[in-house]
Amino acid sequence: MIWNRSFRWIVRERDRCAATVHPFTRDADFPLRVRAPICRRNGRLAGSILHPENLAMNLVTLALFSTVVVAAAPPRQPTQKLYVANSLGNDIHVIDTATNKVLKRVEVGPQPHGLVATAKGDRLFLTIENSAGDEGELLWFDPRSDTVTRRMKIGPRPNQLACTPDGKIVYVPCDDASWWVIDTEKGTVLRKIPTGGRPHNTLCSADGKRMYLGPKGSYHVLIADVSTHRLIGEIPLSDAPRPIVLSRDEKRLYANVDTLIGFEVADLTTRKVIHRVEAEVPAELLRKASRSHGIGVRPDQKELWMCDVYHDRTYIFDLTVDPPRQIETLVMKGGGYWMSFAPDGKRCYISERIGDSVAVIDTATRKTVARIRVGKAPKRVLVVTLPEPGSPAQQ
Repeated sequence: MIWNRSFRWIVRERDRCAATVHPFTRDADFPLRVRAPICRRNGRLAGSILHPENLAMNLVTLALFSTVVVAAAPPRQPTQKLYVANSLGNDIHVIDTATNKVLKRVEVGPQPHGLVATAKGDRLFLTIENSAGDEGELLWFDPRSDTVTRRMKIGPRPNQLACTPDGKIVYVPCDDASWWVIDTEKGTVLRKIPTGGRPHNTLCSADGKRMYLGPKGSYHVLIADVSTHRLIGEIPLSDAPRPIVLSRDEKRLYANVDTLIGFEVADLTTRKVIHRVEAEVPAELLRKASRSHGIGVRPDQKELWMCDVYHDRTYIFDLTVDPPRQIETLVMKGGGYWMSFAPDGKRCYISERIGDSVAVIDTATRKTVARIRVGKAPKRVLVVTLPEPGSPAQQ
């Protein structure tokens, strides 16, 4: 027998010139080996891998094998996560949207409330309500490592915040009847905008030029100019606003309001309500008191979804007709309260505050495909697509 030390392969002497072998084999201590039969002719290693004929054969085979491996590799998908703020706990849950499995539980402080991310998905901002104390907190959060990177004391009982697309400015509604405007690069308060009522839910326009606020206890939505941090208008409503959502083109604002199981539609050019849409509640549930809390527009802008909390229902409306028309009723388990759509619109994630869970709904079939156990009284949920490694947002 002859030993080829370069490739750790043994060929029997009697077969050294006639051996028919595969060019590749596997080995326990090395994942891939090139089989190189050795044959001596007139003192030369005619069967060695260094022989021109064998060298050419092995190079061709290596090229073919490499092509197959590269072609078989699946395209890399961006990492996407769902963040869930557990409003009666001290933590948030981080969920892999590809598997609907909890990746991590992160302790952040008493009663996490608001969640918002930059347009690039490279930073999150959270509010800590801390209702037992005199101050709340604003948190900076890294979604790659899922860690808190900075904390700042702010006004009492902060609620749902919003940031400009680049994340440089954050508007935080606090329970001192003011909107706190914060420079996130310096960690300083730029201004406190008096709003009256109890500032609650905030939205930023897609271009980052305007902020919208729904203060509880006041019958309007306020509008602020981000360049001056001053109020520039309001949209009167029939009752106190709860969750609000904008159309992508910023032509419409949809608002849940108290005393209505449904929503109101406002034209943002005239800043007036043009439709009051009542949900078709199943007759057997009408004797039970409930309210609307949770509203979202599907990314294709063709549907609006909203939660009917104590009736355990989510209603779907067609936005391609005017006024919007109800087309579907979904049964929940535990009081749907807030929602977030995946960017491609294929999934809707609805927090179930009473059930301590998040329902994952296939938007095409309208079926609940998963129900994920999280912390105590989950409210705000947010789908975040992380930037690709090596992209400017990662550098």
